[in-house]
Amino acid sequence: MEADFLLNSETGKVLYDFVKSAPVIDYHNHLSLTDIAGNRRFSDVYDLWIQPDPYKHRAMRMCGVEERYITGDGTKEEKFIKWCETIPKLLGNPLYHWSMMELDTIFSITEIPNGNNAERLYVACNKYLKENDITVNTLLERFGTELVCPCASLIDDITAFQNNRKLAPSLRGDDIVNLSTEFVKKLATLTEIEIKDLQTLKYAVGIRLDFFAQCGCRFSDHALDNGFQFYEDDGKNEKRFKELLENRLNKTEQEKLSSYMLVFLGEEYAKRRFVMQLHIGAERYTSTRLRSSVGAAGGFAGIGNSLDVRSLTRFLDVLDCKEHRLPKTVLFTLNPADNALISVLSGSYARDGEAGLITQGPAWWWCDHKQGILEMLENAAVFGVLSNFVGMTTDSRSLLSFVRHDYFRRILCNWIGQKAESGEFCCEISMLKDLVYKMCYENAKEACAQKEDSYAFSR
Repeated sequence: MEADFLLNSETGKVLYDFVKSAPVIDYHNHLSLTDIAGNRRFSDVYDLWIQPDPYKHRAMRMCGVEERYITGDGTKEEKFIKWCETIPKLLGNPLYHWSMMELDTIFSITEIPNGNNAERLYVACNKYLKENDITVNTLLERFGTELVCPCASLIDDITAFQNNRKLAPSLRGDDIVNLSTEFVKKLATLTEIEIKDLQTLKYAVGIRLDFFAQCGCRFSDHALDNGFQFYEDDGKNEKRFKELLENRLNKTEQEKLSSYMLVFLGEEYAKRRFVMQLHIGAERYTSTRLRSSVGAAGGFAGIGNSLDVRSLTRFLDVLDCKEHRLPKTVLFTLNPADNALISVLSGSYARDGEAGLITQGPAWWWCDHKQGILEMLENAAVFGVLSNFVGMTTDSRSLLSFVRHDYFRRILCNWIGQKAESGEFCCEISMLKDLVYKMCYENAKEACAQKEDSYAFSR
């Protein structure tokens, strides 16, 4: 890519030069725990570039590529060629930029992939992989990462994170909230605790949360999908949990139990100084046919309706009234119509002496392109406090998606540079440098730091 890619203001170029080499802290992604534990070495470009990336799979389907060349029985070379044939059709889509940035950053390839050069590029990329030690660790080092936090379930094996200062688990807590008998059985086996009621369930959860904290966990994450409803505790959740264990809990009663567990976890996060992330608004059920054939993470989820703000604010308020009060919380919205709503909430909850108790997260999923990032920045600036922004994340299963940190930094610096040059941001360049450094690195580093008064582990 051109050195000035996405940078068309002189002030933006100065800011980007200042921040481009700042370390990367990626506090939310979906990298393979197996690949991380084994420090996987990559020998085929398909395995590195295409296979783990549902964004690319989605685009190929939209362009009419047969499923056998996406997730089916086509050869790796055939799938690579089909993706290269797709790229020229994606002008205007962020995948066009990301794909070029990925090839340039890792393979120093600057030509646009297409059907004519695909076979040659496949050979060249695999030759590079054969001649160079391209592993999980070397890739993360190349992207300048200081800390990477892949999502992990409470019952996942996270021993690979012990004593590793560059990797830490980020708790994916949905299976704790949306309880199932299978999850309870696995948790009981893992903790060697007989789980027979809510008290023993919460004790077992607490033991695993302590272990996550010992492995460096500082972030949790929950999906509040399209249609999220919050129910306050009515004193009947012990009965609901018993019915769950007996496989006779209906959907509405399950949602009420889920609200109870969500509040419980929020309290536990506050005790341990975990940052709570809430990803709001995904509609995950679209094509039944694709979901059944490819899986839930196949790249075909959609954007849900505008959120039920009363449910969200009641949940946050209930937590704020608890003994340990709200944990630091990052709100992500998938529906662009909710940007202002989410940004405004950053001023609706506060704690003495703590900046940014509630903040809007980066543009997420279908919105982490230039337009979505700019919309998020505009709203965060006028409805919230821009300097509290906690930083960009990849939210991806692909190691190469770490180019999105550079993509974000270019867009951010150019946006601020344009506002400075127009007179809208009237301040010294040193103030602007401080701002972009906070937004790209310093605030994320502060959020990851263990507090001196952190929760004393139960074991």
